[in-house]
Amino acid sequence: MLVEIYNFLQLSDRIATSGQPDEEQLMEIGRAGYEAVINLALTGTDYALEDEAGLVRSLGMKYIHIPVIWENPTLENLSTFMDTMDSLQGKKVYVHCVANMRVSAFMALYRILRLGWDLERSMEDVHKIWEPNERWAAFIQHVLNG
Repeated sequence: MLVEIYNFLQLSDRIATSGQPDEEQLMEIGRAGYEAVINLALTGTDYALEDEAGLVRSLGMKYIHIPVIWENPTLENLSTFMDTMDSLQGKKVYVHCVANMRVSAFMALYRILRLGWDLERSMEDVHKIWEPNERWAAFIQHVLNG
């Protein structure tokens, strides 16, 4: 079941987020009707799957990789993510990183900047996962300050 994936959050009927799913969990994501998987984690690390892109595509889903360096999220990373989310409007989308920390922050910023949510409401899901550290809190504030 999807709820067993590390730090899984169902954000809406068409968007779910989590930490790194394993191969069986990716198959379950496909069976659940997701049309696209966005991965914000880096490849070639201990936690990454050997060929996540190939597996996701073999399951009939679109795979989008936006590598976000944990210690250095960038405005370009966020912009690419938000444009990608916009391009997938109306589709069932699964977004993950290693622990759902990068994703929760990017989703909150997407909700504020593109969907018009207020800060408090958009940060609720972030706080279900973590309290952003100094680097990420500064990044979020920098984005919001324009």
